[in-house]
Amino acid sequence: MWSISLPHWWEFVARAAIVYLFLLISLRLTGRRQVGQLAPFDLVLLMLLSNAVQNAMNGGDNTVTGGILLAGTLVLLNWCVGWLTVRSQSVELLIEGRPVFLVRDGHVDYKALKQMQMTLHELEIALRSAGIPGPEEARVAILENNGHITVLPRKPLTP
Repeated sequence: MWSISLPHWWEFVARAAIVYLFLLISLRLTGRRQVGQLAPFDLVLLMLLSNAVQNAMNGGDNTVTGGILLAGTLVLLNWCVGWLTVRSQSVELLIEGRPVFLVRDGHVDYKALKQMQMTLHELEIALRSAGIPGPEEARVAILENNGHITVLPRKPLTP
């Protein structure tokens, strides 16, 4: 239960760091949808990824000590990435990206939609959620770093 089966404790730390960095890079490259706009297939992917990398991290060790080492390493790595993004704009850009304009002055940027792997239907849902009937009524619609879409109307909304 407590005695780890890997020869060295630091192997847990190294395995967790490698898997963490791999997943961080992979999910960053796939776009913002995984963060703020989970479709059912995105959620399934994230659940399967966690299961797929489990053995890569624990090396077959299922002890409490191994689990604590892995969890502690992942929490520490996550804290370090957060610390770095707050202190470095280049790291923030690399990890979080920049907001993307999807609509400007009532015109949809279809190139931006395609790059963000969003459909027009998904954009229209976000617009309606903000009380805007269609893109022509939006001054801007911005896909934020956290995956949420901020919409500003062309005209003040009437109550």
